[in-house]
Amino acid sequence: MSKNILYFDCFSGISGDMVIGSLLDLGASKENLISQLENLKLEGYKLEIKKDIKNGITGTKFDVILNEETHDHSHNEHKHHHEDPHEHHTHAHGHNHEHPHTHEHHNHTHEHHHRTYSDILKIIEESNLSEGVKAKSSLIFKFIGEAEAKIHGKKLEEVHFHEVGAIDSIIDIIGASICLEDLNIDDVISSPIHIGSGSVKCAHGIFPVPAPATLEILRGIPVYSKQIKGELTTPTGAGIIKAFASTFNGIPEIQVEKIGYGLGTKTFKEHPNVLRVILGKKK
Repeated sequence: MSKNILYFDCFSGISGDMVIGSLLDLGASKENLISQLENLKLEGYKLEIKKDIKNGITGTKFDVILNEETHDHSHNEHKHHHEDPHEHHTHAHGHNHEHPHTHEHHNHTHEHHHRTYSDILKIIEESNLSEGVKAKSSLIFKFIGEAEAKIHGKKLEEVHFHEVGAIDSIIDIIGASICLEDLNIDDVISSPIHIGSGSVKCAHGIFPVPAPATLEILRGIPVYSKQIKGELTTPTGAGIIKAFASTFNGIPEIQVEKIGYGLGTKTFKEHPNVLRVILGKKK
């Protein structure tokens, strides 16, 4: 009996929005994603899903657009905190993806300034999501939380998710898990991860790419840099692929059935800033 194999080709890195874009482009149900995310009862955002072109490649762009009142508060502060994934994955409104600080709604103004690991697990556990999606989403947050805890010398329970506590990252992580389950995959394989080069602005100043949390999450995973200036892989993207992939290698011997492209936001001359996913059968 043949198996469904999903291959992530991370030649331009990986981020949460690119993962969802690629899986939707491959055929995951947009309607299912939207209805499942409504289970979370999060407010203050809307989803934007559209077909677009990046360096001549047609694919799907996925964005979490925060309501005006949601991101106005953080407009001047969001660039000065933490492992912010910078320009590489910005929203349509020009804010960095995975905000370090956002406010959901007027009624919840201070609720997730300091969302802890257990706060996020509670959101997941109290939802009506499938057990598989809950388990995968929780594992991704665990990888990111453990990395943050190690870097900052804290216990996992003490970690405050500045970057990943924001609505858009919760949506990215849970949304990616929903799309993966929807595709009914038997095994996920990934290429080595392109991390980019240059520097990023972190909570404590300028830091070389990759950001500390990203590198910590990618421990044990093959990575490389081809001197493209910019942060290609975000902590969220690193956490997702670590939880999804069983091995990191070249494209396996499969019969190719479908190909999907998830578009990033930044444009590079050197190559299309897209995440390619390949669905194939293996006997």
